Amino acid sequence: MRIFVIALTLLFGWLQYTLWFGKNGVSDYYTVEDEIEVQQQVNSKLQARNNEMFAEIDDLRQGLDAIEERARHELGLVKDGETFYRIVDEEEH
Repeated sequence: MRIFVIALTLLFGWLQYTLWFGKNGVSDYYTVEDEIEVQQQVNSKLQARNNEMFAEIDDLRQGLDAIEERARHELGLVKDGETFYRIVDEEEH
């Protein structure tokens, strides 16, 4: 009977060790849980960015206002009959 108790105690000790410190133990669980939280934050930021891009794509497909705005802003284009004025601060010279 004494050998049985010692064997059960050793088995219990080994199981506790593997639970707390072994592969896929509690420490690994908390590490993975933290990694999941970080990845979910990254995913939510990327999802927001994707939503903005999809909205911009829809704007470009729907009307000419968005195209005109981008042409004016990025390419510096002006309509016929318009005059472009650039105001420069004297501090920049």
